[in-house]
Amino acid sequence: MPEGDVVWLTARRLREALKGRVLTRSDFRVPRYATADLRGRTVLDAVSRGKHILVRVEGGLTVHTHLMMEGRWQIRRPGPPPRDHRVRLVLANAEWQAVGSSLGLVELLRTDEEDAAVGHLGPDLLDPDWGPRLEAEAVARLAEDPDRAVGEALLDQTRVAGIGNVYKAEVLFLRGVNPWTAVGNVPDISGLVQLSQRLLDANKERHGHITTGELGRGREHWVYGRAGRPCRRCGARIERADQGPPGAARATFWCPRCQPVGARPAP
Repeated sequence: MPEGDVVWLTARRLREALKGRVLTRSDFRVPRYATADLRGRTVLDAVSRGKHILVRVEGGLTVHTHLMMEGRWQIRRPGPPPRDHRVRLVLANAEWQAVGSSLGLVELLRTDEEDAAVGHLGPDLLDPDWGPRLEAEAVARLAEDPDRAVGEALLDQTRVAGIGNVYKAEVLFLRGVNPWTAVGNVPDISGLVQLSQRLLDANKERHGHITTGELGRGREHWVYGRAGRPCRRCGARIERADQGPPGAARATFWCPRCQPVGARPAP
């Protein structure tokens, strides 16, 4: 599933292509909104909220989409309607065409009811108003369940919005925290939140999540996707295990020497 920085960049590109322009094509290819027509309306904005995208249009309406695992938005010049069966939504104006493929969610709602769709989310790490107040709220939300494994808590978008599996693994490595450590036993939750925000912010304007500071292929990450390979710091073998409840477990990567704190998963 795309991380918050990827969603932020997608929303920015949608904003650059659509904002301030009148829609000349509005093609919803989902049954519930098959008859919806936004042609003639001006797009007012396109913003990200965690991993959600909100395209606001004239008349008090918002197009709410979520990329889920495989979704993507492509910006291209106007042309014949795409025939790809994966396309779920097309929004176009005289200059640009935005094509949403394999979107996990497509919803049309009133702008004043956006909270019904995204109000449950925790503070967005890429919120333009990010600062001490939002950081404190994120820390407080994470601390509400002190017995929960921190690797699970960081992925819970109702605690803090934007962290995905890559950043979860990388942030915990950089802070020396084992993924199975209970939140209440993490010595510096604020430090985890601050580092997460800095990493997402540093990567939001480019493709790829770089946490090592190295751009070379295969050098981007400390532990994510490196199971069985030597730790870049200590040389120990990077480990991998599924973490989370049945049906919702996610692959977790860590260095047993650099991240020794907390319980280990059962063999």
